[in-house]
Amino acid sequence: MNAPHVGTHLVPEFHPRAMPIALLEALKTRFGTQLSTAQVIREQHGRDESAFTVPPPDAVVFAENTQDVVDVVKLAAQYKVPVIPFGVGSSLEGHLLAVQGGISIDVGRMNQVLAINAEDLTVTVQPGVTRKQLNDAVKSTGLFFPIDPGADASIGGMAATRASGTNAVRYGTMRENVLALEVVTASGEVIRTGTRAKKSSAGYDLTRLMVGSEGTLGLMTEITVKLYPLPEAVMAAIVSFDTLADAVNTTIQIIQMGLPIARCELLDATTVRIVNQYAKLDLREGAMLLMEFHGSPAGVQEQVEVAQAIADEHHGHAFEWAKTPEERTRLWTARHNAYFAGVQSVPGCKAITTDACVPISRLSDALLDSVTEAQQSGIPYFMVGHVGDGNFHMGYLIDPNKPEERELAEQLNHRLVTRALALGGTCTGEHGVGLHKMGFLVDETGAGAVAMMRAIKQALDPDNIMNPGKIF
Repeated sequence: MNAPHVGTHLVPEFHPRAMPIALLEALKTRFGTQLSTAQVIREQHGRDESAFTVPPPDAVVFAENTQDVVDVVKLAAQYKVPVIPFGVGSSLEGHLLAVQGGISIDVGRMNQVLAINAEDLTVTVQPGVTRKQLNDAVKSTGLFFPIDPGADASIGGMAATRASGTNAVRYGTMRENVLALEVVTASGEVIRTGTRAKKSSAGYDLTRLMVGSEGTLGLMTEITVKLYPLPEAVMAAIVSFDTLADAVNTTIQIIQMGLPIARCELLDATTVRIVNQYAKLDLREGAMLLMEFHGSPAGVQEQVEVAQAIADEHHGHAFEWAKTPEERTRLWTARHNAYFAGVQSVPGCKAITTDACVPISRLSDALLDSVTEAQQSGIPYFMVGHVGDGNFHMGYLIDPNKPEERELAEQLNHRLVTRALALGGTCTGEHGVGLHKMGFLVDETGAGAVAMMRAIKQALDPDNIMNPGKIF
C-alpha cells in the first residue's frame, strides 16, 4: 500500500477560471435578484464545516426550481465555468468550496415536499428539503425518514455525499434509501434515474452512481427516498464504562449476536466531559454507549435485556433507560452536540475532522489505537462513533495560526486512515472524499478503479464544470 503524502491537503490547490463578464451579464438578465455577487453572500457560500480556506465563488444563484438549475448549468457550460451545488453548508471535507472559482448554486429555496406516497413508503422531495423538514411533513402518516447524520442537512447534500449517521446500523445509508433521482447533467439536460419500485434490474444503476458523487457528475433536483413505519415502541439507553475497550467490546458482541439495535453510538470520556460543559449535563465522565431499540413493546424489552446483560459482562454501569420522547431527546442531546461542543471547547480553534469505517470485528484495533495516538499527541480532540456499523469520527482541535499543529493533526489523520485500510476498512464511512481524502482513494480502491472513475467523470462532464477539484 502506497501511503499518501502526509500534509498533501494542508492547503488545497486553487486554480480559478476566469469569470467572463458576458456570463455575469447573462446571469443578471436571466436571474435578476436571484443572482448575488455581494462579498458577504459569496463568502457564506465559500465555506463549510471543514478547516480549509479557499476564495469564495464568483457568484451565487438562488435556484427556485429545476429550470433555474438547467439555465445556470447551460450558461456555465457555454463558458466552461464551474458550478458548485450548495445546500446548508454542513459538509465536513470541503465539498462545496470553489477551488476553481465559478458559480455556487444554492438550492435552499428548492425546499418542497413534492409527493408523499404513504402506501408505497416513499416520498419525493426537492434537494433543499432538510431531514427535519421531511420528518415534519410525513409525521401525520405514521412514517419517518431514518437517516440522521446529526446536522439538519439537506436531502440533496445527504444524497450527494452518501450520508448515513446514527440510525445506519438498522436502516442503512443514503445508498440503500434513495430510489430515484432527477438530475441536471453537465450539458444542462434533465434525466431521471430509478423508479419508486423497490427494485429493478434495468440497465446500469445510475441512481447509485449519482448518490455519493459529491456533485461531480450532475446536480440533483428531485430525490425519491424510502420511508419507514414509526416503531410501535422505542427505548433509548446510556451506559458508562471505566475503559473505552469495554465499551467497544460491548458493541462488537451486540452486533455479532445479531441484536437488531437501531442506534449504537460511542463517546469517549474526553468527549463526554466536553459535552457536559457545553450542554450543562451531568453525564458520568467515562466511555459511554448511547443505544436505541425499535420494535414492539415485547421485542424492545427483550432487546434491552440482552444488551444490558452484554454490557454487564463488560463492566458497564450507570444504566439509564428512557421510554418517553422527552427522555430520549435529553439522552441524544449528548451525541448531537458533540461536534459543536468540541469546537467551542477550545476558543478560536479549527476542527480537523476525519472518519473511517472498518469491519465490526476490527473496530477495537482501529479505534483504540487512534484514540491513544490522539491522547499522546497533546492536541485537544473529540471522538464519536456510529460504532454499530464500525464507523467512528475524530476531531482534532488546532490553532489555525500554528502550522505545526495542523501538520500534526494531519499526521494523526494519516495514521488513522492507513490503519483502517490495513484492517479491511474505508478511508471515509460517511463524510465523503471532498478535498481531504483524495490522497487515500487510490490506496483504498486501486489505480484501476480510480482510472475508471476518472473515465466516467470525463464522459459525463468533459469540460470538468461540475464541482471540479473534488474526489480526484
